Amino acid sequence: MTPLENAQSLNGTGVARIRDAELRERARVVIPGGMYGHLNMGAMPADYPQFFESARGARVTDVDGREFVDLMCSWGPVILGQHHPEVDEAFNRQMALGDCLNGPSPRMVELAERMVGAVAHAEWAMFQKNGTDATTLCVTIARAATGRRKLLVAKGAYHGAAPWCTPVESGTTPEDRANIVRYTYNDLESVRAVLSDDVAAIMVSPFRHDAGYDQELVDPEFARGLRALCDETGAALILDDVRCGFRLHFGGSWDPLGVEPDLSAWSKAIANGYPLAAVLGNDKYRAAAQSLFTTGSFWFASASMAASLATLDVLEREDSVGRMTRMGDALRAGLQEQADRRGIAINQTGPSQMPYLSFVGDVDWAVSIQFAAAALRHGLYLHPRHNWFISAALTDDDLEVALSATDAAFGELRPLTD
Repeated sequence: MTPLENAQSLNGTGVARIRDAELRERARVVIPGGMYGHLNMGAMPADYPQFFESARGARVTDVDGREFVDLMCSWGPVILGQHHPEVDEAFNRQMALGDCLNGPSPRMVELAERMVGAVAHAEWAMFQKNGTDATTLCVTIARAATGRRKLLVAKGAYHGAAPWCTPVESGTTPEDRANIVRYTYNDLESVRAVLSDDVAAIMVSPFRHDAGYDQELVDPEFARGLRALCDETGAALILDDVRCGFRLHFGGSWDPLGVEPDLSAWSKAIANGYPLAAVLGNDKYRAAAQSLFTTGSFWFASASMAASLATLDVLEREDSVGRMTRMGDALRAGLQEQADRRGIAINQTGPSQMPYLSFVGDVDWAVSIQFAAAALRHGLYLHPRHNWFISAALTDDDLEVALSATDAAFGELRPLTD
């Protein structure tokens, strides 16, 4: 039976998944593997949609008409909810004026001023399109400033998909990673053990959010220790805020700790789903940034910058971080009550705005995968091996649907956890 023939039987939601199956078959002909990167649903349970038709607020609809409450937010970029009217209006207004022009619009200067004003360590900004662009540029600036080669990164950390950092080594060479040195997150002694005179930078995420593993909040002493080591050695401290930026705090994620990086990388949520990334830095690294030739045909496009300006205005004005925290706390309380009622041992880790659920004793995420598949059948979209994302658009009604779905999913899991 072909995937299309198999899809013509109704699934647990009572909806025939015909269009998704058709698109997958067509994609296999013209796209290597049918899909690539982190959006490839080939390894997910069969019910998981590969293709989506529309979204609004905290809900998404796949090409076969199934609607889900969304706890992935497009893997992080959507922070205010899909089709936020103020953000979309700013984007469309700039598009009517011009987007990809012979030079940037005034929005570039306005956004640089806005981000420098919002983030404590920042004294200048540069813009790109993807998180990988931003982390790579941070490393390049650090090397230009120091004349050194080595980069220290945490074991298991994800910093993008360029050859120096991609988690899959196909197509890369040993030389691509020759200057990457690993340390253990939250273990300052492991950092000291690999320091050398040739370290250009230490890169760190605001908390440890490696895919597939319980999240680990940063130890403030570890953060302060990294800052001190960089000050002692002349290495740059790079904060990879691509995933967390403006979700944990309005400003840099480590601003509440009083720890300022030299350089920081941003993307994901800074324009509520419109393509944009940024590097922020302090004056010590301004000349090095200016010395580079770094560019992209679409890096200076204006409409996403207009969307970012509107996104930051809404985030600050409406205390969206506070709302996401409260909704995340409510979700976690509900999940814990449901699991405790059934005697199922779970771990809930990471910040409330970016929660991660795992099952005690789960091997190879088998139970997590079953849980995610069951939740999907009941109208909730989440991922079994990646942290989730709460958007400011999540309503009480959305939360009720989500918790109804997880309650049903826990009930279906009971035989797996006995």
